[in-house]
Amino acid sequence: MAKVRTAPDITIAASTMFLLAIGVIMVYSASSVIAFHEFGDSFYYFKRQLIFAALGVVAMLTVMNVDYLILKKYAKPIIIICFALLVIVLIPGIGVVRGGARSWLGIGSFGIQPSEFMKLGMIIFLAHYLSDNQGKITNFFRGLLPPLAIVGLAFGLIMMQPDLGTGAVLLGASLMIIFTAGARIRHLMLLALIGLAGFIGLILTAPYRLQRITAFLDPWQDPLGAGYQAIQSLYAIGPGGLVGLGLGMSRQKYNYLPEPQNDFIFSIIAEELGFIGGAFVIILFLLLVWRGMRTAVTAPDTFGSLLAVGIVGMFAVQVIINIGVVIGMLPVTGITLPLISAGGSSLTLMLTAVGILLNISRYAR
Repeated sequence: MAKVRTAPDITIAASTMFLLAIGVIMVYSASSVIAFHEFGDSFYYFKRQLIFAALGVVAMLTVMNVDYLILKKYAKPIIIICFALLVIVLIPGIGVVRGGARSWLGIGSFGIQPSEFMKLGMIIFLAHYLSDNQGKITNFFRGLLPPLAIVGLAFGLIMMQPDLGTGAVLLGASLMIIFTAGARIRHLMLLALIGLAGFIGLILTAPYRLQRITAFLDPWQDPLGAGYQAIQSLYAIGPGGLVGLGLGMSRQKYNYLPEPQNDFIFSIIAEELGFIGGAFVIILFLLLVWRGMRTAVTAPDTFGSLLAVGIVGMFAVQVIINIGVVIGMLPVTGITLPLISAGGSSLTLMLTAVGILLNISRYAR
């Protein structure tokens, strides 16, 4: 039966554009002080956000109008390129270190994060592989182990940077695709236990990760060190109350809260716009996830369904981790809030992913 293309899902498109608009406004509000101190231009991060938002919207509209099955055809070259970029970024002198992680390629303030490309590339590859081998997925060695090995290799390269937050998002989205494809629960439970042991090992082998865990349990043990970000984030959220201090009226952005335009932008949203503003942002993400899952359920083929699940999973896991960190429910991991936080390649790639989701929704049953 031939696929019939219709209008894209308006709820996905509208919630995305609302989130993007909120992001542009809040990036300016959160970054104006530090941008003036660092660059002598209060609009520095705002202008960057506008540029990458525009590039992302162009990419979104482009992929929205190109049949998503093309991605299945090029899934293998895409994943090979993503792996190559992850290897290249680890080479001293080529990869750029920012925030303690060698995770950037580029010159000066402009660069790309290969790990961001890998998140989307892995989703495309797994959707391709599992849609073609769905009958084998219940067999651990022939069906489940091969895709897990590829995911594990990508996760390992990302951890060599190191970037635990992006690695966690990659794992979360990948496991959602694998589960949806029909993997046995007992296999996944066994892998979860192995993964938990490995996660504990990663924490114990890196002192700074152990500090983040102890700071998460009791940030006041080291209020000027490991617990500083968590405490300052709560200092931002608390005074926000129901309606906030008002747009642009944040106090924590005055060099108290680190990275207010990136990892902790939700803290500024809660401080300036209050519970109502923060809840509105969360509702927009919930709408995006809900309609994205509906698109996955009604997709005309298995590849499209798994691709939609992966994209929705990527958004959901990243939002949960970011907001969980900001409100003190998770240890600090250093991960951005999709479509909201200041970003270059991350913002563009997320909008591209939304474009793919909109494309699939055009063919939904």
